[in-house]
Parts: sequence; structure tokens; C-alpha cells
Amino acid sequence: MKYILKKKLISGVRVGRITTSHGVIRTPVFMPVGTVGAVKSVAPWELKELGAELILGNTYHLYLRPGEKLIKKFGGLAKFTGWNGPMLTDSGGFQVFSLGEKKLKTQNSKFKTKEGDLLKEKSLVKITNDGVEFRSHLDGSKHFFTPEKVVDIQLAFGADIIMPLDVCPPSKAKKVEIGKAVELSVKWLKRSKSHLDKKANSLKLVAGSFPALFGIAQGGVYTDQRIYCAREMIKLDLPGYAIGGLAVGESKREMWKIVALMDKILPKNKPRYLMGVGTPDDLIKATQLGMDMFDCVLPTRMARHNVAYQRRTQKSKLKTQNFEEINLLNSKCREDKKPIGKNCECPACKNKFSKAYISHLVREKEILGIRLLTLHNLYTYLNLMKEIRKNALP
Repeated sequence: MKYILKKKLISGVRVGRITTSHGVIRTPVFMPVGTVGAVKSVAPWELKELGAELILGNTYHLYLRPGEKLIKKFGGLAKFTGWNGPMLTDSGGFQVFSLGEKKLKTQNSKFKTKEGDLLKEKSLVKITNDGVEFRSHLDGSKHFFTPEKVVDIQLAFGADIIMPLDVCPPSKAKKVEIGKAVELSVKWLKRSKSHLDKKANSLKLVAGSFPALFGIAQGGVYTDQRIYCAREMIKLDLPGYAIGGLAVGESKREMWKIVALMDKILPKNKPRYLMGVGTPDDLIKATQLGMDMFDCVLPTRMARHNVAYQRRTQKSKLKTQNFEEINLLNSKCREDKKPIGKNCECPACKNKFSKAYISHLVREKEILGIRLLTLHNLYTYLNLMKEIRKNALP
């Protein structure tokens, strides 16, 4: 992987380019989330037509089913899914902790722990220095992720960018627990890098023919923890750096404080990946704070909840609100002849599907309604990135 920072705009936006063995990625970039190997209800060719250049795959889900061995037989995740373009796979750590906690709360009330206690003995997720033990949300079977195993799984996927196993504490975790998470995340990152380097040497791979490992800076809302974690990871001189553990319950003010801090600390010549964020307006703000890469389930998830993102035709009193959410179940949409977005070139709007028609579809639970909303929302995100790169925001 090679990254070039082409220019920095007055707004703070960094315009760059990432070159991978599967293609070029222009930054800032939004990557649609293909949790189980598909972006929900959207075909790979449709993603390309919408302007997608990078797709995210989820290690936790794909490891459980269909498994990395099967995916490797098909030549990797890109070929298995028919995407055949650049892919980033996450470590699965967030799902290990979040799904384990959810299962703990819903299925076994006697095992409830105090919020933020990562190391409770009876938790369904058990952390050790070696890795993390968890139970599958599918069948309850036990599994154990080590930093090395997570790297091996992603190597089998054939991803261009891979993420290390890290500890993802709850947003309201105590500072001492955040500190433990940071220490383990740094330790596991070093092991991940060492393992990847050994694999590359043993296979005699040349630079660029094996995946780029990013570090994930943790630390909650505590600036000292964030600074320590980021600086320890920077010492490893990795191809890129991610910011994890945000948009998980903290306030927007706290989130932007940490993002601004990371902008000052992270290397200027490496891509910055803000994980799991956010709304279209969040992405505008984040790019102005020097972030380059984003993923989020909101475009597809909101579509499944009958919601479309629409650019505001009138200026909001709040300068940060360029987009609004339109619920197609609202009564005002039932007779609205206009498409969702004015001058929008998504398949739904370009083909002049009215809000009234889409409202009818979602009321009837017709899958076409969800598909049209999904295509619209994804186009909105991907086109927004294009506008930001061109410095063409309103």
C-alpha cells in the first residue's frame, strides 16, 4: 500500500490517494460496510456505479461463517464476493466485545456486570494477556482470538488493509479500565506487526504484495490515554493509523475533542481512519479535522428503518447541519410527488421515483422500497466524499 497526500485545503481537508494491489482509493473516502460479505441489499456492480472504491468486511462474522478457509479457496474475499476491488477488513474486536456484552445482558441476567468492567470473571468475554475468549452469537460455541490468529484470518481473506486485535471498552468505562485496554491494545499491535512481518519474510513477499496493517488508537475520552496510545503506535512506523472507541456513547463534543487531538499527533504522511463514524454532517466535520477514511452502517441501517438522508434546501440555523433525515413513513410523504433529493443522481431520484411511491413500498414492506432508500443513502455518502475532494461543498 502506498499513500500520497496530494494537497491540504484551507478547510483542513486532506486530499490524497491510496494505491493498493487491487486498485486506487481517493481520499477522503467512505467505505460501505459489508458485514457478512455483502453490503445489505446492494450488488457489487451497483456499488461501483454509486462510486464506491473501498469496501469493509467484518472479520468476526466472516470467521464464524463461512470461515476463512472457504474464502481462501475462492481466492480471497474480493473474489468470493464479486467485488474485485480494494478491501479493508476489521479485526472483529469490536463485535467480540459488543456482541458478548449484549448476549450477557439478554440471555444471562445473573451474569450482569457493572458497566465498564472488562475483566469480570463471569463475563461471556474473557480477556487475557494472550487474547480474548468469546462465544459465538450464532450457536454459543467458544472461540479464542489472539493477535496472531486475527492477522492469519485476514491474510486468508486477502484484504488490502487489515486491522489488529484490540480491546474495545465501553464509552463509560472507568479510566483504570481504559488504561488496561490501551496497554493490551499496544501490546497486541506489536505482536500483530511482528507476526505479519514474519509471514511476509517466510513467504518472501515484496513490499506492496502483502496487506497494510494499521494501528488503532484507543483511550476513550481521556486525552492522556489517547496521546500515550497514539505515540506508542507511531513508534512502529505503520502504513496508517485508525482512531477507535468513538461514537459509542460519548458526547459529540467529547468525540470532536479527541479527533482534533489525533489530527495534531498522527503523522501527516499516513492515512487516518476514523472508525464507525457517522452521519453525513459528521463526515464533513471529520474531514475538516484531517481524517481520511470512514466506515459506518448508518446509510444501510437507516434505509432499513425507512429513513433517507436529504440535503437541506434551506440553510439551518446551525451551520453544522447540512443534511436532514426524512422518514418515508411520515404522512407528509404519502402524496409527495417529488423525489427524495433535489438534483440527486442516485438511482431512486434519477429515475424519478416519488417519495409517495417509496412511502407506499415501505408501508407494504416491499423490498424494493428498502433497496431504493439504501441506494440513495449510499450515493449520498459517496457523492459527499467526491464533493469534499473537489472542494465543492455548498
